[in-house]
Amino acid sequence: MSESAYLSSLKSRHAALDRAILEEERHPAPDDLALKAMKRRKLRLKEAVNELSQDAQPHAMT
Repeated sequence: MSESAYLSSLKSRHAALDRAILEEERHPAPDDLALKAMKRRKLRLKEAVNELSQDAQPHAMT
């Protein structure tokens, strides 16, 4: 899998988790443990996306 395909996959998984979190929060009695776990996974995905995005950008020489 190319780096750009992997980055795209991470972004898709992040968006899917975002939708799942919003859906769970709309329930009359949301599952707090499930929400916490989903938010943790979403944060890890965001960190991975940011890391890969930064690695893909050329570094400026100062």
